[in-house]
Amino acid sequence: MKLFSSYNRILLVISFTGLTIIGILFYKTLSYYLDNQIDNGLMEELMEVKDFTHSKNILPAPDIYQDLVIQYKKIASVRNASVFDDTVYYNPKKQRKEAARYLKTDISLGHKAYQVLIICSKVHRDEEIRIIGLIICIPFLLFLIVLYWVNSVLINRLWAPFRKLLVNIKSFNLNHEQSFERVPTNIEEFRELSKAIEDLSFKVRSDYKEIKLFTENASHEMMTPLAVINSKLDTMLQSTHLGPDESETLIDLYKATSKLTKLNQSLLLLVKIDNNLMMDTEEVAVMDMVKEKLDFFNELIQKRNLKIQLYLDPVNITASRQLLDILINNLFSNAIRHNHNGGLIKIKLTGMSLTFSNTGDSGVLREEMIFERFYKNPASEGTGLGLAILKQICNRQDYKLSYSYENHMHIFTVSFI
Repeated sequence: MKLFSSYNRILLVISFTGLTIIGILFYKTLSYYLDNQIDNGLMEELMEVKDFTHSKNILPAPDIYQDLVIQYKKIASVRNASVFDDTVYYNPKKQRKEAARYLKTDISLGHKAYQVLIICSKVHRDEEIRIIGLIICIPFLLFLIVLYWVNSVLINRLWAPFRKLLVNIKSFNLNHEQSFERVPTNIEEFRELSKAIEDLSFKVRSDYKEIKLFTENASHEMMTPLAVINSKLDTMLQSTHLGPDESETLIDLYKATSKLTKLNQSLLLLVKIDNNLMMDTEEVAVMDMVKEKLDFFNELIQKRNLKIQLYLDPVNITASRQLLDILINNLFSNAIRHNHNGGLIKIKLTGMSLTFSNTGDSGVLREEMIFERFYKNPASEGTGLGLAILKQICNRQDYKLSYSYENHMHIFTVSFI
């Protein structure tokens, strides 16, 4: 949930809760005040009854007015107590039940006791409460609506620099020379935040350039001694003066340096991909590229007696030719290296995806781990970077790389869309 929505939700909850509490207190107070007025009216009616009884020495006739009822009931003795309470009574004038307030008390006439019940309708009182409530609530609700609108406008204007900062942060790229753009604002906190992000981006860019330069130089410098070592080992292996033990040792050394050379080349390639140094785009005929790679690996395929099944549609996509070449090359290499002699490789190309399926001796692989750098099967002699390079290329090209295992075949799918 966005900050603005969360703030407005809290504001509305607090406002309506406060309005409800204030409304209840206002209703109770107003009801109490109007009930006191009705009670005073009932007391005046009672005083008139007592005055009439005292002067005439008889009870007044029971009266039924539009909103007032006076009734008498003979009782055994007079109790000096008056009761005020609410009730519901049938109004014979209006022929309906209404809420009312009553006064019940005792009076004496001669040697006889009578209970006097005076009932006064509360219809007018309830109507007054509704009118007063509407007079207060409608302006208050209008005030809340105006307050919400003004609050929305103010928050949008106040937080505009923050949203601009977010846009600048998202568009910031370490590989571009353009520095982080500071956001001009009159709000002190946003100025400090903008300055802090600008300083941080400068430091990150500086550290990134140093690491990038170090990695590139280190990988480049390693290539020369590795090439010299390989050359010397080649010369020594061709010597006829070596014994069996020395030859076996040199072969192990040659394999180790070859693996180290491949590892260095893979790391250098990953650095280039990470740094967006191979992002030139053009329209590429994927089917032609797959066929070219098939010709390139044909000798190795025949040597291992592998069967190839092709299902290729003529597909053109806009991508980096260099990265796509590496992608298809690694898919071929992976399908051949991790296959068994006499195995099968299926290649399917559509406008949506490119799929390589191959048989293999190992069972299903762990999808959450196989694309991690340096993760590999213990029996594999690779560097553990092949699939990581595939994953990184797909990330840079906005492709989706997935793995599945069906019918004893490992399936790697590159989705273009």
